[in-house]
This record gives sequence, structure tokens and C-alpha cells, in this order.
Amino acid sequence: MTHPLRLRDFRLLFVSRTMSTLSDALVPTALSLAVVEATGSATALAVVLGCALGARLLVLPVAGVVADRYDTRWVAFGADLTRVLTQALVAVQLIGGRPSIALIAVAQAVAGVASAVGLSNLAPLVTRVVTGSGFERQKANSLMGVAKSVSQLAGPALAGTLIWAVGIGWVFVLDSAAFAVSAAMMLMVRLSRKATPAGARRAILTGLVEGWSEVRARSWYWISLIAHATWNFVASVLLTLGPLIAVTRLGGQGTWIAVTQAGGIGLLAGSLLAGRARPRRPILAGNLALASYAVPLALFAIGAPVPVLVAGYGIAMAGLGFLNPTWQTAVQTVIPQHALARVSSYDWLVSLAAQPLGVILAPLALHAWGAEPPLLASAVLVAAVCAGTALAPSVRNLRLDQSGDTSGNDARSLGETASSDKTTSTT
Repeated sequence: MTHPLRLRDFRLLFVSRTMSTLSDALVPTALSLAVVEATGSATALAVVLGCALGARLLVLPVAGVVADRYDTRWVAFGADLTRVLTQALVAVQLIGGRPSIALIAVAQAVAGVASAVGLSNLAPLVTRVVTGSGFERQKANSLMGVAKSVSQLAGPALAGTLIWAVGIGWVFVLDSAAFAVSAAMMLMVRLSRKATPAGARRAILTGLVEGWSEVRARSWYWISLIAHATWNFVASVLLTLGPLIAVTRLGGQGTWIAVTQAGGIGLLAGSLLAGRARPRRPILAGNLALASYAVPLALFAIGAPVPVLVAGYGIAMAGLGFLNPTWQTAVQTVIPQHALARVSSYDWLVSLAAQPLGVILAPLALHAWGAEPPLLASAVLVAAVCAGTALAPSVRNLRLDQSGDTSGNDARSLGETASSDKTTSTT
């Protein structure tokens, strides 16, 4: 087996996606502080952040169709180049001293569209660069996960340093430059030839229907999507109520900072573990790992000692770090190449859409019942749904050496080409 980093094109892809991920990690801290500093308004901040998230959610399914329809490398290049321009525009606004919040909101909405395209396009890029065994691709996805974890740890710290040293606007200068490096790397990546079925470039609506048909035809996939959406929902509940509990009951801001740092370390550890582990039932193992998020939810609800809370959150995030590469490897191997971006876009859509729901409902539950009941209910919910996927034969039976897929419970080797899997299309 060839290690992915020995492959020239994977190294280029790895650097490109790492720069893109780091760029994404720089933005939240700087953007929030920039809007608050310019307006002093929580409403203005909500509008700007909502533009980015709303545009991303609305465009995700269409972005999957675009990524499947056109050349994967040029789609990635276009997404990065768009963000070079949007972040440069924000930098000019902030450095100029009289920023237009409306213009910044529009720029972030356009960046959200480009982000949706980039998210949908990642899985096809990996499959066309790493064409070897399933474990080789697992290694590649693990490395991508490690880079993402490190970026999420380093991004806010780097943004804070730049804000302190030279000002908020220069964070967006660096952000734009990082996307430019990512785009340049993409131009040098050589991809394997993509097998495109006859009639693949049909109408957008037809492409959307075909993508959804691919999802519905695989029960292990949509059952797991329900579990992933549940995880994102309860994670948003904890990220909303957790800081309040930490500050008011558990010793202050330092407690929450320690919890989030442990989460970042756990995410990194889980990604590293995924690069070495060879679970024979990858979907089952990943979903069970997600169920561990019930631990920090319950610990916050009962007011556990801070060291226990920190350790519990680190373990839960290690579960997420393990799931991501494991899930991506199985999906990239089983789903046909020509539909991979569309199927991935529905995954991102369901997962991301659950996050704002948790943010909205958590404060309402807090005012109605206090913090403990919604946290305990969330713990029961995530444990029941994620562990409950084991009751589905299609989840249990999908093994590392099997595709265990299609609309029934048939099983075949994951080493077979993706095109051998059953596909559902609409003409």
C-alpha cells in the first residue's frame, strides 16, 4: 500500500485543502469582532452570519449537481478564487475605516455559496487523486481530518494574534491570500479520468432528483444522516448552554476555554486514530462513536467537576474525529463517482441545517425548564439515535470488505469499483 503523502497529487491536494480549511477557521472570530466593533449591534452580527450560513444551506444541493457535472478541479479552483475576491473585498472595507455592513453581508453570502461548492466537491477530489485500496483512502481522509483539526485549533489563535498586532482587516488579507495559495495548488493537481455516464449533463432539477434517489436507495446512508443531524442538533444545544453554565456555575470563562481546547485535541486524536484503525463495520463503528456525545451533555447537566467535564468533552470530540474519515471513506467507496458530490451535498445539508435549530431551541428550553432538562434530554436523544442505528441491518452489515449497500441488504467487496453498485436515476 502506498502512503497517500507519497503521491504527488495528494500532497498538492492536501496543501490546497489545508489552506482552504485554515482560511475558513480564520473568519468567525475576525468577522464577529469586526461587525460588533463597527455597529455595536447583535442584530447586525446575526444578519451577516445568517447571510453566510443561509446562502450555504440554500445552495448545497445545487452545488452538488455543479460539482458532479463539471470538471472537479476547475470547480474547486472557482470556489477558492471566489473567496479570494470576497475576502479581499471585506479586507478593503475594514482597512479603509468605514465599512459597509451591507457590502460585507453580501460578500459573506457569496463566500457561503463558494463554501457550499467546496464542501460538495471534496469527496470527488479525494477519490480521483487516491485511487488505491480502501485503507489507503482511509489514510488520506484521516490526514485531511488531522489538517482540519489543526486548522480549527490554530485559526482562532492566529486570527487573535493578527487582530492584536495589526488589526482586524489584515486577518481578511491573510484569508484571501490563503485561498489564493489553495487555488494555485489546485491548478497543479492531476486527477484520474472520471467516468461520466451518458446523459449526465441534464437539467439541474433532474440532477437534484437523481442525487436524492441515490440517497434514498441506500438505507444505511439516510439512517446515518438522521444520526448525524441529531448529533449536530445536540452539539448546538451544548455550545449554546455550555458557556452559560461554565461562566455562572463552574468557575468562569477559563472552564469553557479548557473544555473547547480539550475538544480540539480530542478531534485531532480521533482523526489520527481513524488513520490506523480498520473497523470491519465502519458505519456502525462511526455512529457508535458519535453516541459518546451523550457523556458531556450529561456531565454538564449534573454539574460534574471541571476535570471530568474537560475529559468527557475531549472523548466525545474524539468520536467525531474518528467518524469523519471513516464515514467519508465508506461513502467514497460505495457511492458511484458520477453522483458522489450530490450525495455528499445532501449529507452536508442535513447536518448543517440541524445546527441553527439547536441554537434556536436551546434558549427557549432554558427559559422554560432551566438548563438541566434540555441537556439531559439531548444526552438521551443522541445516545438513542446514534446507537440505535445498530438496529438497522444495512448499518450492521456494511463491512469494510463489503459494500452492504444498495436498496436492499446485498453485500459486495468495497474493493470493487463504485460503478458496480446499484444506482437509481431518473430520465
